[in-house]
Amino acid sequence: MSSIFEAMMILCFGISWPLSIYKSYKSRTTKGKSLLFILFILIGYACGIAAKLSGGKITYVLFFYCLNFIMVSVDFLLYFRNSKLQKQETEPNE
Repeated sequence: MSSIFEAMMILCFGISWPLSIYKSYKSRTTKGKSLLFILFILIGYACGIAAKLSGGKITYVLFFYCLNFIMVSVDFLLYFRNSKLQKQETEPNE
């Protein structure tokens, strides 16, 4: 039963990441984003994955941890893309 609740928690968190990725991609800005926050989320998911692997509790929930980790990684990379785009927009044209 605890795996079901854990999966539901991960699914609820996971629903927000595609929306965040879409917003980051379309906005082309880092406004409203915190790199430190995204980094801590990545570390949290990495720790969750490590806990599942080291504890020998490899269930379907591990898939959702990995999926969320991938989505947050995409958002993390978009942060750097958007930062670069912002710098290009603010630099004077030569």
